[in-house]
Amino acid sequence: MPENLLYQYIPIAVMFGIALFIALLVPILSIALGPRRPSARKLSPYESGITPIGAAQRRLPVKFYLIAVLFILFDIEIIFLLPWAVTFRILGLFGFVEVLIFVAILIVGFIWIWKKGAFEWE
Repeated sequence: MPENLLYQYIPIAVMFGIALFIALLVPILSIALGPRRPSARKLSPYESGITPIGAAQRRLPVKFYLIAVLFILFDIEIIFLLPWAVTFRILGLFGFVEVLIFVAILIVGFIWIWKKGAFEWE
C-alpha cells in the first residue's frame, strides 16, 4: 500500500510556517518595543535643510511607468536569445530561421510602439 506522498511536504510546510512567523514577529516586536522619542532634530528636513513645500509624494506621469515596462519587456526578450546562442550549432538552419522570426516580431513590436509615440518625452 503506497504511502501518502503529501507527507513528504511536511518539512517544507514547517519551514514555511517558521519563516512566516519570524517575518511577522520581528516587525511587530520592533513597533511594540522600539523607542519612540521624536525630537525637533529628528523631525527636521533631511539632507538639503530646506523646509519642504507641499506634499512629499507627488504623482509621476504614466510615461515613466510605460518606459520602465517597455525596457523590462524588451530586455527579457533579448535574454531569450542566450539559450539560442548556446545551442546555435545543434539547432542548425531550423534554429536560425526560428530566431529570425523571433527577432522580426521583436522589431515589429519596437517599431509599433515607436510609431505610437511611447518614446516621446513631452
